Amino acid sequence: MNEADLDRSYTALCKALGEVGPQRSELLLAMVALALMARQEHAEEVLELVARSRDRCLQE
Repeated sequence: MNEADLDRSYTALCKALGEVGPQRSELLLAMVALALMARQEHAEEVLELVARSRDRCLQE
Protein backbone atom coordinates (compact mmCIF):
# COMPACT_ATOMS: atom_id res chain seq x y z
CA MET A 1 0.00 0.00 0.00
CA ASN A 2 1.43 3.36 -0.94
CA GLU A 3 1.20 6.54 1.13
CA ALA A 4 -1.85 7.87 -0.72
CA ASP A 5 -3.73 4.58 -0.24
CA LEU A 6 -2.81 4.53 3.44
CA ASP A 7 -4.08 8.11 3.82
CA ARG A 8 -7.36 7.28 2.05
CA SER A 9 -7.84 4.21 4.21
CA TYR A 10 -7.09 6.06 7.45
CA THR A 11 -9.43 8.87 6.45
CA ALA A 12 -12.22 6.40 5.67
CA LEU A 13 -11.72 4.71 9.05
CA CYS A 14 -11.81 8.04 10.89
CA LYS A 15 -14.98 9.05 9.03
CA ALA A 16 -16.64 5.71 9.81
CA LEU A 17 -15.71 6.04 13.49
CA GLY A 18 -17.30 9.47 13.57
CA GLU A 19 -20.44 8.17 11.90
CA VAL A 20 -20.96 5.26 14.29
CA GLY A 21 -20.17 7.37 17.35
CA PRO A 22 -18.31 6.56 20.56
CA GLN A 23 -20.83 3.94 21.69
CA ARG A 24 -20.12 1.71 18.66
CA SER A 25 -16.54 2.68 17.80
CA GLU A 26 -15.03 -0.32 19.62
CA LEU A 27 -17.37 -2.63 17.70
CA LEU A 28 -16.38 -1.07 14.38
CA LEU A 29 -12.67 -1.37 15.18
CA ALA A 30 -13.10 -4.99 16.24
CA MET A 31 -14.98 -5.82 13.04
CA VAL A 32 -12.32 -4.18 10.86
CA ALA A 33 -9.53 -5.89 12.80
CA LEU A 34 -11.14 -9.31 12.48
CA ALA A 35 -11.74 -8.83 8.76
CA LEU A 36 -8.13 -7.80 8.18
CA MET A 37 -6.82 -10.68 10.32
CA ALA A 38 -8.87 -13.16 8.28
CA ARG A 39 -7.00 -12.01 5.15
CA GLN A 40 -3.61 -13.00 6.57
CA GLU A 41 -2.12 -16.32 5.54
CA HIS A 42 -0.26 -16.99 8.77
CA ALA A 43 -1.32 -16.47 12.37
CA GLU A 44 2.25 -15.52 13.32
CA GLU A 45 1.95 -12.24 11.41
CA VAL A 46 -1.25 -11.37 13.24
CA LEU A 47 0.10 -12.42 16.64
CA GLU A 48 3.19 -10.25 16.16
CA LEU A 49 1.09 -7.23 15.21
CA VAL A 50 -1.23 -7.74 18.19
CA ALA A 51 1.75 -7.97 20.55
CA ARG A 52 3.40 -4.84 19.10
CA SER A 53 0.16 -2.87 19.27
CA ARG A 54 -0.46 -3.99 22.87
CA ASP A 55 3.07 -3.02 23.88
CA ARG A 56 2.69 0.45 22.33
CA CYS A 57 -0.59 0.99 24.16
CA LEU A 58 0.97 -0.01 27.47
CA GLN A 59 3.86 2.45 26.93
CA GLU A 60 1.62 5.45 26.39
